[in-house]
Amino acid sequence: MSRRLPVLARQVDQISFDRGDTAFVILSSALILFMIPGLAFLYGGLARRKNSLQLLLAVVFSNAVVVFQWYLWGYSLAFSRTATNGFIGNLNNVGLRNVLAMASPGSPLVSELLFSFIQMEFACVTASLLQRGRVMPAMIFSFLWTTLVYCVIAQWAWGINGWAAKWGWFRGLAYAFVLGPRRKRELVNFRPHNVSFVCLGTFILWFGWIGFNAGSAYGANLRAVYAAWNSNICAAMAGLVWCLLDFRVQGKYSMVSFCCGTISGLVASTPSSGFIPAWASIILGIVAGGVCNYATKLKHIMGIDDSLDIFAQHGVGGMLGLMANALFAADYIISLDNVNTTNNCKRIYIQLGYICFDLVPFLQLRAPEEAETNGMDEDQIGEYGKDFIAF
Repeated sequence: MSRRLPVLARQVDQISFDRGDTAFVILSSALILFMIPGLAFLYGGLARRKNSLQLLLAVVFSNAVVVFQWYLWGYSLAFSRTATNGFIGNLNNVGLRNVLAMASPGSPLVSELLFSFIQMEFACVTASLLQRGRVMPAMIFSFLWTTLVYCVIAQWAWGINGWAAKWGWFRGLAYAFVLGPRRKRELVNFRPHNVSFVCLGTFILWFGWIGFNAGSAYGANLRAVYAAWNSNICAAMAGLVWCLLDFRVQGKYSMVSFCCGTISGLVASTPSSGFIPAWASIILGIVAGGVCNYATKLKHIMGIDDSLDIFAQHGVGGMLGLMANALFAADYIISLDNVNTTNNCKRIYIQLGYICFDLVPFLQLRAPEEAETNGMDEDQIGEYGKDFIAF
């Protein structure tokens, strides 16, 4: 131990990072963490009352599981700088070993210790995109999915020696496909039990998403400001378009419709906010609001019970954002971080599916029919999001 301390001290002294950039990235990480309760309120509000607390708990548990996974070996598998195979990292940084104040493998603007922290928050939010199902199998799924899918693709996309450039979100569709549809009577007249929670969760997510996108600039620079602007513009336009499309059919305005559109716009802005001009975000928001709205019909065609429309919002929205880069990305925006100077927006779209847990009795992802009828809160938790006691 005594011989190791001088080595760490020399590592700290090698590079001095701007304190303003460091504070900005820490704040962005905190904003991303705040997206977790946003997801919990959004999902809990969209569900039936009897299942609401289970969805909140699934999101919260998933966050805790990924925090541990990322510290244990997730960061090392995703970003270890000594891995050279291009497909998966090594275990050189297990338990944050050899992670301190050197320039990060993802950006020279921040220390590797800080980079690993904000990347952990990105992983936590992505892994929290869970749907219905039993709590314990879902948590094990989160740990294994983050290890076997997220970390691998992160190495492809963002590792120093990764072979790919970018990836899309398809996990929610795969998870819903494996679970299978619920019984028809569980889907008849399906309505969110608490629209106020849906609205609250959406705006918490919108608030946190500023840190998600602006923080990806890894510094308090103009590219971060541009990312914040693009995020807001795209979200606002998508929310309006989705809501108006549903108004055309229903003849009434819907808060849930606006919230769904807003989420799809935020997702579409994620891969594009630091690359495209603000006027292009208006176009992207309009397209995302319309296309993602119609993409919700795919679950009926494919026979998939995706009641939260994760694929329509996150999968389709993410792909639209990536295509916007190919159409609208501008060098002058990319160079606003004072690090990147060229426009290299060639993207590779990847869909990975690795779900085999349903074959193991203890790991049955789907709850039995009786649990779905009585409610997941009663079956899995024993508490309720809203409890009514008659005296």
